[in-house]
Amino acid sequence: MAASATAKKNKSNRALQGPDKAAVLLLALGQPLSGRLLSHFDTGEIKQVTRSIADLGAVSAKQISDIVEEFATRFTGGNLLGTVSDVEKMLTGILPPDQVSDIMSDVLGYANRSIWDRISSVSEAIFANYLQKEHPQTAALILSKVRPTFAARTMSHLPPPLRHELMRRMLNLKPIVEDTVAIAERTLHEDFMLNFSRNMGADTHARMADILNKMERQDMEDALEGIKKVKPESAEMLKGLLFTFDDIINLAPRARQAIFDQIPTERVVLALKGTDLDFRDAILSSLATRARRIVENELSTSEPSPQRDVLEARRVIADLALDMAGRGEIELNSDQDDDTYVR
Repeated sequence: MAASATAKKNKSNRALQGPDKAAVLLLALGQPLSGRLLSHFDTGEIKQVTRSIADLGAVSAKQISDIVEEFATRFTGGNLLGTVSDVEKMLTGILPPDQVSDIMSDVLGYANRSIWDRISSVSEAIFANYLQKEHPQTAALILSKVRPTFAARTMSHLPPPLRHELMRRMLNLKPIVEDTVAIAERTLHEDFMLNFSRNMGADTHARMADILNKMERQDMEDALEGIKKVKPESAEMLKGLLFTFDDIINLAPRARQAIFDQIPTERVVLALKGTDLDFRDAILSSLATRARRIVENELSTSEPSPQRDVLEARRVIADLALDMAGRGEIELNSDQDDDTYVR
């Protein structure tokens, strides 16, 4: 048994080959997705990849990251443009003609849907960023045409002053001539439907930043360093999106005050345990007088808390800061500008 374990450990240090990489990806995907993928393998391929899985041994987080990155790189070399005719070509010869006909009817129905329905599949955060670059009257027109639930979620990502202005303009909208609506539809189609891969790229960085922001500081820095070696440009983009509890010290005083006004004192106490005096003083200066006295008293008299609870309290505060920044209530990269807090 010990010899077998040692052998597997030694194998994990070797360079992983094609079948090994496929095995890693399948294990990372988990059931049921990996099972569906294996159904497309022939018998020989299944035997080869399952032998690799059985013989794989331990695989480091860095190896997994490198394999995923390699896999992604092979599929991001160029843009793809899918059409209705491509769907029909793909299905012909695979499914019976009557089934192809039924599917094509459904596809054609989707393709002919209003742009205002289809735009609802776009990330609300990306759409909100897009609207901020438009004239408020144009943005109000667009929001009046999309689905109400999508419009509501998009507005939650807009700064409050702009959100209020757009709502006022939407209330005062007059009947719009068809030519104007057609121009807006054509522009949206070009910006989001034809260039969707570009938007998805931006959204991918946002999702990755969200994952990294949930990691411990050291793990985050290690992951970022690994990305930097392979994709330095992506690493720089991600760096600007990252924010942890430690970064709160760099915010403008009014931004810190806006955050800690919403945090219960017991959570502030937990988050500040184990911090240095300068950091603690900066946070305490952001609290109301009564809250500050309570926190100072608790910190001086309370017992040490489990590290897990301390880290969770810090993560909750950092998440709140990110949410507030997403709503335009504070600015994370303010360079200590004290006018960033929007009431």
